[in-house]
Amino acid sequence: MNTEKFRIGVDLGGTKIEAVALADNGAVVWRERVPTPKLTADAIYDAITGLVERCEVSLNATGSVGIGTPGSLSPKTGLLRGSNTVMLNGQPVKQALESRLKREVRIANDANCFALSEAVDGAGKGAQIVFGVILGTGVGGGIVVDGKIVNGLHAIAGEWGHNPLPWPAADEFPGTRCYCGKLGCIETWLSGPGIAAHFGDSGVITSEIVKRADAGDEIAEMYLRRVEDRLARALATIINVIDPDVIVLGGGVSNITRLYDNVPKLLPRYVFSEFVETKISPNVHGDSGGVRGAAWLW
Repeated sequence: MNTEKFRIGVDLGGTKIEAVALADNGAVVWRERVPTPKLTADAIYDAITGLVERCEVSLNATGSVGIGTPGSLSPKTGLLRGSNTVMLNGQPVKQALESRLKREVRIANDANCFALSEAVDGAGKGAQIVFGVILGTGVGGGIVVDGKIVNGLHAIAGEWGHNPLPWPAADEFPGTRCYCGKLGCIETWLSGPGIAAHFGDSGVITSEIVKRADAGDEIAEMYLRRVEDRLARALATIINVIDPDVIVLGGGVSNITRLYDNVPKLLPRYVFSEFVETKISPNVHGDSGGVRGAAWLW
């Protein structure tokens, strides 16, 4: 067995499970994806175990194992909660995998893993405080300080998407119902589906709105300016609370390149400071951020 050790990261998604092995310099030395089993928790545990075992056989080395997943482990029960892989909710995922793999396994929310990946060797490399933002099907976030994830007392640190949109205009209040049960959550405004839903043209997805604005459609242009203002308001509250050096955007909405020019210009309207130097940056690692961050849990 090779004496050199590697960090193995596993990204547990609703449709696929991806695993990578990282060398100490962050280079990917092994990668494999498999479909996510749909029937039982045991089938998912077996799929993850199989990935780790094949990785270690391929590299002839043992590895530490970190796993990123939607949802989080409850600090009270240790059971998984809030995962879109619903058969895992309420399950002792950490204990089950540790029993199979015969070692400690570290598990973190996928948004936290994204933030950690970008803080270690991505857009937030070298920064003291990094806030990683997911703007995709939902809106999530993670906080990394001095290279370590901040989980918080309830393991919900960074869940900015389930706060209300700040400083709402008259036509933004009280907002639409979020799946969490509240009205007007940031997620209902700034997720990909949320942006599309508020445009007023049913069936149009966010990328189409951007294309229309780029082509000179005034309605689409005015709407995107409102989206940018909403994002600036929402991020200003984050800056007011944790004052990050860098905010890194991920998820499908992060591919709207105009955000990186327009949103920083709006922040001084809302941030409680006479100047705003917080960087708003696109991610470096793209869809690999989550699995890389899982590996960097060690």
